[in-house]
Amino acid sequence: MKAIKLTEGIYWVGGIDWDLRNFHGYKTQRGSTYNAYLIVDEKITLIDTVKHYLYDEMLERISSVINPADIDYIISNHVEMDHSGGLPKIMKQAKNATLFTSPRGEAGLKQHYDYKNWQLEVIKPGVSLDLGRRSLDFILTPMVHWPDNMVTYLPEEKLLFSNDAFGQHYASPERFDDQVPLEIVLEEAKKYYANIVMPYGSQVQRVLENIEKMNLEIDIIAPSHGVIWRKNLAKIIELYKRWSSNQVKKEALIVYDTMWGSTEKIAYALLDFFAAKGIKATIKNLKVNHISDIIPCVLDAQYICVGSPTLNNNMLPTVASFLTYLKGLSSGGRKAIAFGSYGWSGQSVGQIAGMLEEAKFNVIDQIKLQYVPRKEAIKDIKDRLEEVVN
Repeated sequence: MKAIKLTEGIYWVGGIDWDLRNFHGYKTQRGSTYNAYLIVDEKITLIDTVKHYLYDEMLERISSVINPADIDYIISNHVEMDHSGGLPKIMKQAKNATLFTSPRGEAGLKQHYDYKNWQLEVIKPGVSLDLGRRSLDFILTPMVHWPDNMVTYLPEEKLLFSNDAFGQHYASPERFDDQVPLEIVLEEAKKYYANIVMPYGSQVQRVLENIEKMNLEIDIIAPSHGVIWRKNLAKIIELYKRWSSNQVKKEALIVYDTMWGSTEKIAYALLDFFAAKGIKATIKNLKVNHISDIIPCVLDAQYICVGSPTLNNNMLPTVASFLTYLKGLSSGGRKAIAFGSYGWSGQSVGQIAGMLEEAKFNVIDQIKLQYVPRKEAIKDIKDRLEEVVN
């Protein structure tokens, strides 16, 4: 396995995880990559590592360029173990290397690993690291998406090692955005943002603003997962600006599960209502759609509709799972409708409304119908929604 050149003296030396299908409960049907980068200069530098089981793959790629024992500096942009898992072994291989990390990164690494023999230094903001012909600058990006996060900038090459920002869970033999179908990369970038970064929109906004204030020239964005951006930078940066500002489109998302089809009838009544209003609507049955595949639709939707029948005085477990997942990711600010059918108790709709409110949505209606909805009841739903949906 060989390193792949980004520019002269700079290489991708990460690992490709072809078989990854689940990442913290997030379905990764296209696998992923764990990206590490090697800079060959007077001081040989490794930017991040890989998940522990891909260490040998990373080492082989490094060895295709240099002797790993000659590494002088290792930069840990992020402590999470899909980035740092290879650190213990590479620190043994590169015995004279100095490990640089953020102030919060130091604490995290000490809690994760047996660090006693490591030469570890904390990055001081505003201080550059001299590599010889090149240098590295560091920008602390706390809570994008962990407290320790930072990004690394190589001004001489106009190259931003962006950590988790701008990443995608996407396995491919190609390494650059102009070598693969753009629509797939953008789809995976959106899914990645929605499932991992969405709760930290305000922090993303601040980082983007700081980068603009610093007048950083960027020709290449090298994230920690997925392909490297060298052609469509303006597109992905613009999308991050929109996603992080919590802008919505005039769209509706309808998410539901059903037992005997009654709640499903309400769901499709909502779909018909929004279509008649000229509002694009997407419907997702939780029986056949994974929650992490639904979450990207939340980014754009002005209206979030969630439905469940009542089972044993509760909503269905699939709906509870979706709402719990949504609550952890939600940046709020959207309008919501809770709906469902019931037999004799009917607690599910109120429970859904409560969880949507906890997720900072504005619940504009609760629709609760007993047993099988009749045509008259469906018409009543549409009439009452006319009053709350603009």
